[in-house]
Amino acid sequence: MNLESLCKKVLNVTAEVSAFITEQARSFKPSQIEIKGKNDLVSYVDRESEALIVNQLKLIFPEGEFIAEENPDYKKLTEKPYHWIIDPLDGTTNFLHGLPIYSISIALMHYDKVVLGVVHEVNRNESFYAWEGGGAYCNGERIYASQGYQMQDSLLATGFPYRDFDQFPAYLDIIKGLMYQTHGLRRMGSAAVDLAYVAIGRFQGFFEYNLNAWDIAAGALIVQEAGGTVTDFKGGNNYIFGKQMLAAGNIHHEMLNVVQTFWYPNGF
Repeated sequence: MNLESLCKKVLNVTAEVSAFITEQARSFKPSQIEIKGKNDLVSYVDRESEALIVNQLKLIFPEGEFIAEENPDYKKLTEKPYHWIIDPLDGTTNFLHGLPIYSISIALMHYDKVVLGVVHEVNRNESFYAWEGGGAYCNGERIYASQGYQMQDSLLATGFPYRDFDQFPAYLDIIKGLMYQTHGLRRMGSAAVDLAYVAIGRFQGFFEYNLNAWDIAAGALIVQEAGGTVTDFKGGNNYIFGKQMLAAGNIHHEMLNVVQTFWYPNGF
């Protein structure tokens, strides 16, 4: 398989879907918001975008199974070697409220390894992408995660849980600990965008828990191919399906120490 060629085809898919989302944003009304669960919102734009993506990917790479946010039939890994992991509109709440930070995220996983990732930030029309061993790019230019930074010079990104608050006190302690040591934290509302911005060096690090695979699979590979480090909160590799992630440039180890101090106060 030629991953670079496949990546170019996926970029064409995201361009088409981005145009659809942009057009719908002009006329979308609050009355069209649907509620899946507590603070879990969706709209016809999410569903139709996902259908467009799935149909196109079936044409360009029919061997791939699907793990996708809005289709209950696409939620688990099968025994097949390839799986597309899709978020058709990461940052749905932003979109529904008219805030211009949302993205399309598409990853291809080969067994347990992500080998291709595309994150398209709709409003800035920026496509971040990578394939295994090929480096990371934004709109055709090679990108790199931040190196040479110290914690006190860093700007970080995170997200907040919207339905599972059991571990929120420990999370607030992490936020407090990192705020004291950095230029601050930003909560953009799209984990895929956060990771893309780590890959290009706008953020020096990102951490979050309660994540789904479709939120972060593409962005994780892009960060890694940009020279960054991605782990779970234990420093291991269980981040795609493990619900927690820390991604950063050279300050990863320092961030991980702060996270572990409060997340695992009794060790693990």
